[in-house]
Amino acid sequence: MWELTKSFRFEAAHSLPGTTLGEASDEVHGHSFRAEITIRGTPDPVTGMVMDLGLLEQRMAEVQKMLDHKWLNKIEALGAPTLENLTRFIWDRVQHTGRVVRVSVHRDSCGESCAYFGPQD
Repeated sequence: MWELTKSFRFEAAHSLPGTTLGEASDEVHGHSFRAEITIRGTPDPVTGMVMDLGLLEQRMAEVQKMLDHKWLNKIEALGAPTLENLTRFIWDRVQHTGRVVRVSVHRDSCGESCAYFGPQD
C-alpha cells in the first residue's frame, strides 16, 4: 500500500470571536495556510501510479481558488473559519478524486495543524 500527499498554499483572513485569545482572535487577521491531501492505494501495473496526480491538481486548484485571498468568514459552506472546518471543507471537495484518506491544514506561523480522516464507520 502506498500513500501520496500533494499540497497547496493559500493566504486568507478570518476572525474568530469568543475565543480565549481575545482581541487577537476577534479582529480580522490573516494567515498563510498549507493544505495537504493524502491518497492511498496500490500503483496501477500499467502506469505505475496510484493515481494521475494531474487529476488531483485540477481539483486542488479549484479549492485553492475558493480560499486564496478570501475572508473565510464569508464562505457559507465553511461555517466558523476554524482549522477543523477548513479540513472538512477541503475534504468535501476532493474526496471523490481518488482514495482520499486524510486532509491536513497547517498554519505554520502559529505552529498549528489539523487533520481530517473522513467519516468513520
